[in-house]
Amino acid sequence: MRIVWLTGGIASGKSTVSNLFKASGIPVVDADVVARDVLKKGSGGWKRVVAAFREEILLPSREVDRPKLGQIVFSSDSKRQLLNKLMAPYISNGIFWEILKQWASGAKVIVVDIPLLFEVKMDKWTKPIVVVWVSQETQLKRLMERDGLSEEDARNRVMAQMPLDSKRSKADVVIDNNGSLEDLHQQFDNVLFEFRKPLTWIEFWRSRQGAFSVLGSVILGLSVCKHLKIGFNVLIFF
Repeated sequence: MRIVWLTGGIASGKSTVSNLFKASGIPVVDADVVARDVLKKGSGGWKRVVAAFREEILLPSREVDRPKLGQIVFSSDSKRQLLNKLMAPYISNGIFWEILKQWASGAKVIVVDIPLLFEVKMDKWTKPIVVVWVSQETQLKRLMERDGLSEEDARNRVMAQMPLDSKRSKADVVIDNNGSLEDLHQQFDNVLFEFRKPLTWIEFWRSRQGAFSVLGSVILGLSVCKHLKIGFNVLIFF
């Protein structure tokens, strides 16, 4: 199975690229969806986050007020690092199970959409990595337009993340999203063509089909050995 790791930054267009993968029939594991699930009321992640940030981050329904929590952590490096530390084990576990589900379904290529891939050091064992990149000027402009933020608030959110230039330097594939939507689609088509190429042998053995092939070979081998052993014993007997 080929696992493609997709990342970027806030307002970089990563979600747009993720949706393009989905529209092309490629399963996508979305870390943001996993994060929302692990923060649901009563879950282990919810309990740890509420214990750390107190009940002031809760809505009347007792669900986490995500915008309020976002304001808190984007204004403080220490609180943001604390939240990442609390959530990381639950998100990693959730991503693993979502990948396993796709493996069990027989998917040959999947995309894992994870914004903080580099920040949580997952890039050490993930290949290939696709980074959706824009200049900081474009990033700020799009963020202010999208969320109605002031330049100061937008800059705080951008600066709270690892710079996109740094992420670009660590990528295997870079999608430059400074241009038009048409430009983005053209780049995406080129990337999709590469990822739809036949699996390497290593990727094939990681797939469900590969695993079943190994299992079938083992069973066949044991069966042959068993029959050879019977035949050998018969020869000894005579």
